[in-house]
Amino acid sequence: MTETDLKPRPTTIDAAPRIGMVSLGCPKALVDSERILTRLRADGYAMSPDYAGADVVLVNTCGFLDSAKEESLAAIGEAIAENGRVIVTGCLGEEADAIRAAHPAVLAVTGAHQYEQVVEQVHIHAPPSQGPFVDLIPQPSEHDIKLTPRHYSYLKISEGCNHSCAFCIIPDIRGKLASRRIDAVLREAEKLVAAGTQELLVISQDTSAYGVDTRHETRDWKGRQPRAHITDLARELGTLRTAGGVPPWVRLHYVYPYPHVDQVIPLMADGLLTPYLDIPFQHASPKILRSMRRPANEAKVLERLKGWREICPDIAIRSSFVVGFPGETEEDFRYLCDWLEEAQLDRVGAFRFEPVEGAAANALPNPVAEEVKEERFARIMDLTARISAEKLRAKVGRTLPVIIDEVGAPDEDGDIGATGRSQADAPEIDGAVYLRNVPAHLAAGAIVDVKVEDADEHDLFGVVA
Repeated sequence: MTETDLKPRPTTIDAAPRIGMVSLGCPKALVDSERILTRLRADGYAMSPDYAGADVVLVNTCGFLDSAKEESLAAIGEAIAENGRVIVTGCLGEEADAIRAAHPAVLAVTGAHQYEQVVEQVHIHAPPSQGPFVDLIPQPSEHDIKLTPRHYSYLKISEGCNHSCAFCIIPDIRGKLASRRIDAVLREAEKLVAAGTQELLVISQDTSAYGVDTRHETRDWKGRQPRAHITDLARELGTLRTAGGVPPWVRLHYVYPYPHVDQVIPLMADGLLTPYLDIPFQHASPKILRSMRRPANEAKVLERLKGWREICPDIAIRSSFVVGFPGETEEDFRYLCDWLEEAQLDRVGAFRFEPVEGAAANALPNPVAEEVKEERFARIMDLTARISAEKLRAKVGRTLPVIIDEVGAPDEDGDIGATGRSQADAPEIDGAVYLRNVPAHLAAGAIVDVKVEDADEHDLFGVVA
């Protein structure tokens, strides 16, 4: 035996399988994608930023509207063309037959928030690295993987919905309301803030109904007994502090205007919550709201909006509306426009009604012609753009806190621009604040005071004060 024979041979550890992810749809689906990737990373998988480097590509789909289904099917097709090994999950996964009919090459199809089934299919089609050396590698803790920038995070507090809106099939896809324990939600929020999150965006299908299914059970949290209730949750989130010793911005999304929502407005006035509410009104005409199976209390809502603004003058209200719902007459549409004139909402999104397979609205009489939908959509967008421009113009000359999302490179004169958002602007869906001549040390995630110099229909322009 030679000396060479006695030398230990190096152990080769197989490279970890790599996972690609295409995440479509709403922020709730984005959170699902983060959880799936976090679990896979804990199982020893690596992440691939492109198709070419992935052993398997996951496509997390949206199936809420026909247009979203088409986008999801197109994304699946692209992933198959670019990679060939594709696992489909998400809301459209409930229509597995349709997916397989369009794309027979998919490896597997799972439904919305079926984390275990997704992971199981990944294990089958791209087995994780095995062996004692791999098993000794410390795995990352839960929620290490984020698909948003470091400085803001979505915080999902429940799944499913107890409503039966005529235009929606979300309860069929995601089930009835299932609230998370409040201590689990607060623990996740605390970890996110400790990791650098400056802005928490609270999401669910129905944030105001949080805890209804658990009868608002209490849990111990730092010696207190908060209920699984939106007011208790909001109050506790307001006690969090960033590394700089200040409260993070906390934004409430998908808030139905139940009476108890009035109780969170003083928390906004006290600086514990970001003065922002995302409320899906959908329409204002009492007749259309009844057809939609939505609460028809539009006059009361106007009174409450006035009261909220008296308590917290800087509160921003965003909402979305559907035009062209079956049975919507010109009178109904004018009622909506008049209501919007009076409500003076800060941010508005509008959608043309689309029939969704399985939705009760499909059976309603008097469908609205497509050309009428388009005409009404254009009118409501013009109206809300004018209202927005007027409200933003009133902010010129004021100094507002702004969170920085992106800092640009110096131009030919050495000036550096940046893009951020005021407290009235949620990421991806609202406007922006564009800054000129910012300091070179400014970084994404910083919150700075900005003097507003100009405004247009949707955005503000200013300089660091």
